[in-house]
Amino acid sequence: MRAIKRIFGILWLPLIFTGLIWHFSWYAVHGPRVGSLAREAKTAEIAAARITLAKVEAERDMMERKVAGLRGDRIDRDVLDERARALLNMVDKDELIVPYGNNNRLY
Repeated sequence: MRAIKRIFGILWLPLIFTGLIWHFSWYAVHGPRVGSLAREAKTAEIAAARITLAKVEAERDMMERKVAGLRGDRIDRDVLDERARALLNMVDKDELIVPYGNNNRLY
């Protein structure tokens, strides 16, 4: 009995510190906010968000270019004429109509 108390008296501090080290090591890998697995998931999520951002910015730039041709004192008559014809479905008598497929639309 005395030998068990002596061994426990010697080993209790290293066992506690070993348990603490194991706990923090496990949390560093599997932790929900700071773990390396969570970091990998967040990195993948950020990459997907950046791809979506690039697509949306490209779409916005395209729309801004279209609107720039219809704005203010510098109206581009060709763009204005094209949009009016597309929205009103009207053409002049001497014009030819070239239909586009559904996947090749201008707008």
